[in-house]
Amino acid sequence: MKRSEKDSKFSVRTITRRGLILGGLQTGVLGVLALRMRELQVEQAEQFQFLAEENRINIRLLPPARGLIYDRNGVLLAGNAPNYRVVIVREDAGDVDAVLKTLTDIVPLPEEDLVRARREMSRRSPFVPVTIADRLTWEQFSEIGVNAPALPGITTEVGLSRVYPLDQDFAHSIGYVGPVSDYDLERLQDDDPLLQIPRFQIGKTGVEAKLERDLRGSAGTRQIEVNAAGRVMRELRRDAGNSGANVQLTLDHSLQNFTEARLAGESAAVVVLDMADGDIRAIASAPSFDPNKFVRGISGPDYRALLEDEYRPLADKTVQGTYPPGSTFKMITALAALEAGLIDTEERVWCGGYTELGRRRFHCWKRGGHGWMNMVDSLRESCDVYYYDIAQRVGIEKIAEMARRFGLGQRFDLPMSAVAEGLIPDKAWKSANRGEDWLVGDTLNACIGQGFVLTSPLQLAVMTARLATGREIMPRLVRKVDNTPVPVAEAPSLGIRRRYLEVIQRSMYEVSNLRKGTAYGSRVTEKAYRIAGKTGTSQVRNITAEERARGVFRNADLPWNRRDHALFVGYAPFDAPRYAISVVVEHGGGGSKAAAPIARDVLLQALYDGLPPLSAYPAHQHNMIEERQRALELRPRLEPTEGRSRA
Repeated sequence: MKRSEKDSKFSVRTITRRGLILGGLQTGVLGVLALRMRELQVEQAEQFQFLAEENRINIRLLPPARGLIYDRNGVLLAGNAPNYRVVIVREDAGDVDAVLKTLTDIVPLPEEDLVRARREMSRRSPFVPVTIADRLTWEQFSEIGVNAPALPGITTEVGLSRVYPLDQDFAHSIGYVGPVSDYDLERLQDDDPLLQIPRFQIGKTGVEAKLERDLRGSAGTRQIEVNAAGRVMRELRRDAGNSGANVQLTLDHSLQNFTEARLAGESAAVVVLDMADGDIRAIASAPSFDPNKFVRGISGPDYRALLEDEYRPLADKTVQGTYPPGSTFKMITALAALEAGLIDTEERVWCGGYTELGRRRFHCWKRGGHGWMNMVDSLRESCDVYYYDIAQRVGIEKIAEMARRFGLGQRFDLPMSAVAEGLIPDKAWKSANRGEDWLVGDTLNACIGQGFVLTSPLQLAVMTARLATGREIMPRLVRKVDNTPVPVAEAPSLGIRRRYLEVIQRSMYEVSNLRKGTAYGSRVTEKAYRIAGKTGTSQVRNITAEERARGVFRNADLPWNRRDHALFVGYAPFDAPRYAISVVVEHGGGGSKAAAPIARDVLLQALYDGLPPLSAYPAHQHNMIEERQRALELRPRLEPTEGRSRA
C-alpha cells in the first residue's frame, strides 16, 4: 500500500529527531572519554609512568604512634621509644636465602629471628613487608643501611615500641602489649589492616587490652618508588594517619610505688579508693613482674620462672583473685539483721566458744569464748558465735541481698583483665550449681565469710567505701581519654538507715582504737587521721575434731600454702572519711598481724601524700617504723611529663 505524503513527512521528522538524540549521546560519551584520556595522559602521566615501569610504586601502611598512658598527676606510665628494625619484602628480594645469608654476614642475627621471619614470609603475601629483626643497635642499623645496595628487598625502618618506665609498679593494671598473633586475630574479629602488619603491637592485658581501639589509632600510608632490585629510591607521598588517644588513669604513681614496696616478700593485694569520686588511687598485686620483658619477647626461662612461682606473679589478685572474706563480712550480716528488725544493737548473745547445730559444733576463733556480746562488742572482738546466732534468725536470702547492695558478688566495669564476679551464694545458687538443698550449716559458714562466699579485694574496698558513706560508690580507673574527662555519676544513697550505719562505723572505730579491738596494734595516734576498720582471717583448710582436741596448729607451724589468708578493710580519717582500703595477704595468718599493719601504712601514705611522720604511730613502734621506712626502696616523686607528645 502506497504511503501518503503526510505519513512520509512525519516519518522523516521522527527519524531526524532520533538521529539527533543518538548523535548527541555519542558526542557526549566521546567527550567524556576524551577528557578522561587527557587526564590520564597529561595530568597523571607521570604517576602512571611510574606504575608502568616494572611496578615501581609500592604503598605501605604506616603504624600510628600508640597513645600514651599517664597517672592522675601527668606522670608517664606507658610510652613509646624508637625501635630500629630491618624488614624484607619477599617479591623484591628474589633469592630470599641468599639475601638473608648476606645480611647475617654483615650483621649477625639470632637464628630464632631468622626462623620466625621465614615462617612469617610463608604465611604472608609476597608483597607484605616482614620484620626480620627489631631492637637493633644504632651501629647494626647503620651497617645494614650502608650495605643496602647488596641487599635487595631489605629495608631499614625506625618505628616505635612500647616502654613502661616504672617497670613493675603498674604491670597488672596497665598490662602490656605484644605482637599480633593468630589467636588475637580470631579473638578480636577486627578488620583493621594494621593487624596484618607483622609484629604490630596490640594490648594483651589490662588497660592496654581493654582500651586497645582508643590507644591504637589509625594507619597512615607511605607511597614509595623502588627500582627493579626492590631498593627504595624515594618516598613519593606520606599520610601519617592518626595517633592513638592519650589516657589518664586515676592512679597515683607515688602511692602505687609505696604500696608495691610495702608488699615486698608477700603474696598479697591492696586496693585504695578515693570515696569522693570512686577513683582507684592504688591497686597493687604482689609480687609483680616487668612488662617490658613481654614487649621485647620474654625468654623461655624467665616465663617458666613466673609460671612456677607459687606466689603467682602473673595473676592480678586485686580483681581476679577471689577469697573467703572471713570476718570482714560480719558487718554485712549485722546490717541484714538490723534492717530485718530481728535484733537490737544492745541485745546480748552468750559466746561459750562454739554453737551446736544438730551433732555438729561451729567454733569461735577464741577457744574459751568471749562471754556476753552485743553488736559493737562482737565486731570489735570479732566473735563468731554472735553471728552464728543472729544468722539463724535472718537466713541466707537477706544476708545475700545485703551483700549485693554493698558491691559483693558484682563484676565492676573496669578496663582490667578478667575482673571476677566473686560469689554470694543463696538457696537458688546451691540448687542450680550443686543440685542440693541449702542447709542451716551453710548459713552459719556464710555469715562469717566462709563456706561458699568469695570476694575480691576490689569488692571489699567498694564494700568499705559504702559502709563509710552510705552511698553506692562505684570504682573507676580512667579519668580522661584524649583530655576529655570521664564523667562521674553522683553516687545515690544505699537506703540504709543512718543509725544502723553509725553502729557499724562505731564498731569499726573500736576495732582499731580500743585496747580490746583486734587491730589495736595497728592504730594511728594522730587524732585527725584515725582509722576505722575490721580484721579478717579466712581458713583454707578444714580443722578436724582430732586437731581441736590436741590443739589447733599455729599458722607458723604449717606449710605456707596451708596457712590462713589475712584480711583487713578500713577507711580514714574516721571523722571525715576520704580513703577506703582493702588488704588481702595470701596465707598470711591472722588479719591483725599481717594485713592491718600494711593497711595502716598505706592509708597514712595516702593521707600525708608521702611518708608519714613517726608521730602518727604509737611511741613504742617508732624504731620499728623508722627501720621499715628506711628499708623501703621507693622511687622519687616524679614530675608530670611535659607536653602531650605521642612519640
